Amino acid sequence: MPECGEGPVGQVILPRVHDIGGFEVRRALPAKQRQMVGPFIFFDQMGPGEFLTGQGLDVRPHPHIGLSTVTYLFEGEIQHRDTLGSDLAIRPGDVNWMTAGRGIAHSERTAEARRSHPNPLYGIQSWVALPRAQEEVAPGFAHHPAATLPVIKDRGLQLRLVAGTGWGARSPVVTSSELFYADAVMAPGASLPLPDHEERGAYVVEGAVEIAGDRFEAGQMLVFRAGDGLAITAGPKGARLLMLGGAAMDGPRFLFWNFVSSSRERIEQAKDDWREGRFGTVPGDDKEFIPLPVERVRAQVQAPSGGSPTS
Repeated sequence: MPECGEGPVGQVILPRVHDIGGFEVRRALPAKQRQMVGPFIFFDQMGPGEFLTGQGLDVRPHPHIGLSTVTYLFEGEIQHRDTLGSDLAIRPGDVNWMTAGRGIAHSERTAEARRSHPNPLYGIQSWVALPRAQEEVAPGFAHHPAATLPVIKDRGLQLRLVAGTGWGARSPVVTSSELFYADAVMAPGASLPLPDHEERGAYVVEGAVEIAGDRFEAGQMLVFRAGDGLAITAGPKGARLLMLGGAAMDGPRFLFWNFVSSSRERIEQAKDDWREGRFGTVPGDDKEFIPLPVERVRAQVQAPSGGSPTS
């Protein structure tokens, strides 16, 4: 693997590995060397792992501001509930786009009916920072079944466009900024060109890829230089990639816990709002919640913790 800054890839980010009760999580964004790729400010790989019979995911209600959350599963199922009254199962290939805006709270759990048998969980949770002009929009939630998303097939490549535009297609998912997000499954030797966006990245979920003679293994986030016309080639055992990026954001962001904002003062207000119960309660899941961590706000590259299913 080439060093960061050499070869066709501008940066190579090695995720930090966490263990949450025997379940492995890999966090690629935010990283010490980079906060965002396009508007993507948080990127966690969950699993692959399995909950034993009687066990499951139990992320109690917690708040967000200034971002959209995107949960995209390869395996398993998560029951999503939020303060808007949304209550539905997140399944593999679906897009579940929750816009926090000025404030929302939600929970993520394994449904009781599924705990009678072992449950796999494998997927990606990402956060998309909202532009400054839209940080205080009304919260919202949109669900798009896998069958509604564009799928591109070409010579050993199958690409599902999760959100945004790329490769001549447009996803029906409404976003707040110019971006692309895609799930690409590649047969050995298959090729995938980078889309025409300002900032572009690729997370190698499975297998390995080659780019201009350099090889990159699973579990690495690759960030490409702007404007380079590159193609990614799958290794001898194939590969699966999450492609992401878009227009550069309008400035860095402050992060604390599950809050993202261009304003340090706005995060302090969100902390007070959560302490005082001003986010409201989650219908069907109002008996418990995650308390606010006792920490100071850290600028730009502080990784959130404790509120997402991957924290």
